Amino acid sequence: MMPLIGNMSDKYGRKALLTVPLSLAIVPSAILAYSRTRNFFYAYFVVKTLIAMVCEGSVPCLALAYVADNVPEGRRASAFGILSGIASSAFVCGNLSTRFLSTASTFQVSASVAIASLVYMRVFLQDSIIDEQLTAPILTSTGKPKGKGKAYATNEIQSKNGKTFKSAPSMEDMLCLLKSSVTLSQAAVVAFFYSLAEVGLHASLMYYLKARFHFNKDQFADMMVISGIAGTISQLVLMPILAPALGEARLLAVGLFFTCVHVFLYSIAWTFWVPYVAAMFSVLYVFSQPCMRSIVSKQVGSCEQGKAQGCISGISSFANVISPLIFSPLTALFLSERAPFHFPGFSIMCVGFASMIAFIQSLMIRITPPIANEKVCDSNYVDA
Repeated sequence: MMPLIGNMSDKYGRKALLTVPLSLAIVPSAILAYSRTRNFFYAYFVVKTLIAMVCEGSVPCLALAYVADNVPEGRRASAFGILSGIASSAFVCGNLSTRFLSTASTFQVSASVAIASLVYMRVFLQDSIIDEQLTAPILTSTGKPKGKGKAYATNEIQSKNGKTFKSAPSMEDMLCLLKSSVTLSQAAVVAFFYSLAEVGLHASLMYYLKARFHFNKDQFADMMVISGIAGTISQLVLMPILAPALGEARLLAVGLFFTCVHVFLYSIAWTFWVPYVAAMFSVLYVFSQPCMRSIVSKQVGSCEQGKAQGCISGISSFANVISPLIFSPLTALFLSERAPFHFPGFSIMCVGFASMIAFIQSLMIRITPPIANEKVCDSNYVDA
């Protein structure tokens, strides 16, 4: 669904497509805000599942495409970092707020905030116009300046390597898009193994820490707050400084290296305070996602930002499905008495090996020349 939604946003505008997931996100919280009896919970679960099948992860994906539409390439990595930092700060605030809200109030506040975000987006967000050159003023297809309105791309989208794709992408189109750039293919591999490791850690860590150090929900929340605060400060303060100095490729490698370090530290934790130290490594490993997305955004034209970001989101979602199927049973095995050898953190270490593959692949990435000044959208273009 992510490549399809991203590609539709290239054609019909980011604002129009953002309206769909933001509207649907209100429904599940509203159900539990009304009642939390058994029947309402089942209704919540079914509705949440159906909505997730259509638009899970689409808001971050479309937000990245929107930022890429409006920020020049030289400042894009910093902008993606700031966007991720704001999302991390929202995660921290949401986590802290649950400490002071009752269960009933939590879902009411959740539904209210979801409504507020939809209203804010519809009223204040100015839709981006798909521009031929991000260094030039935003223009309409007639060449006249225009402040508001939906962005309409052409029915055929010209990729960087000269191939034309239909506006409704097939699996073959996605493969062609990935093959159009070696850097894009490498970034897709990094995205897969990074997501495999990230979700594997989340799927296993709480069970591991509960069995190993008897952690409870408050301690888990404390760790998430520590990680979120450290990541927020890093993305809002450090990344805008480091990204121009080091470049996205080097900063991506730095982030993935410290992802490996913090996962391996979890796996060999010998006392209860070690996981808290590992959580603080988010100061450095949070660079990975925004740098990877910035690299991807520079490999395609302005009319393909939604498709490219959607394709990477789709690959990450596929890894999100596979990861718990691999690491959850492995965690259960090594925390049980049936373990082939005594190493409770073995599954976490395997997660670290997955992140190491992403790190090694990131070292091979070579950024191709920027395409900011290339003409990538032309309705009169005919492929030779």
